[in-house]
Amino acid sequence: MSIVLSRIDDRLIHGQVMTAWVSYVGGKEILIVDDKVAKDPFLSAVITGAAPKHLKATAVTVEQATKELLENKDNEGKKYILLAKGPETFEALINNGVEINEINLGGMGSKQGRDKLYKNIAASNDEKVVFKNLLDRGVNVYIQVVPNMEKVDLNKYL
Repeated sequence: MSIVLSRIDDRLIHGQVMTAWVSYVGGKEILIVDDKVAKDPFLSAVITGAAPKHLKATAVTVEQATKELLENKDNEGKKYILLAKGPETFEALINNGVEINEINLGGMGSKQGRDKLYKNIAASNDEKVVFKNLLDRGVNVYIQVVPNMEKVDLNKYL
């Protein structure tokens, strides 16, 4: 099993992810790791329905994702794309024993409690702390909206 992309994007599945990233990383299965989405059948259906038909897309809780990823750790045929709305999800997966070496920060929009971090990416103070924790643990967290853009080291903006 390999995780070919771990991406933070509060829009989850959308055109950029599907067209650019899927073909770039060669993922075969998308796990949308979001407790709220996974527990809402309608929202889950809408979001997973946006995935290309040749890919399996599933909305799962952090607990379900942990189980799936750890159970398939030695299955070389599995190539996962993990999508989450924020860094806390990836911190929880790592705390649960899932090995994630890098995280692509693609989009976190402005909302109450968030300040501008980089261009159109915003983060709250709590989210910045989680990013720092991830970086301190050796996780490479970088900003890259689409594959043909240059990777930007998040550490410079925290």
